[in-house]
Amino acid sequence: MLTVFAATFVLFLLIVGGMSLGYVFKRKSLQGSCGGITALGMEKVCDCPEPCDARKKREAKAAQRREQLEKHRIL
Repeated sequence: MLTVFAATFVLFLLIVGGMSLGYVFKRKSLQGSCGGITALGMEKVCDCPEPCDARKKREAKAAQRREQLEKHRIL
């Protein structure tokens, strides 16, 4: 059991070490491969013309929270 754990741990260390070589030699930061949803021409995840009721509630709650923070702002 301990040998399996040790072998797995060493394997993961080798994988992480191999992945870090790209950063060490090229000095490039990690990034996604496809550029995300905006690369597909979509502005949001769902391409619905109007958001659902749950999203409207979340946005209203966030707007109310921002309004309260601005109202009770000290500085």
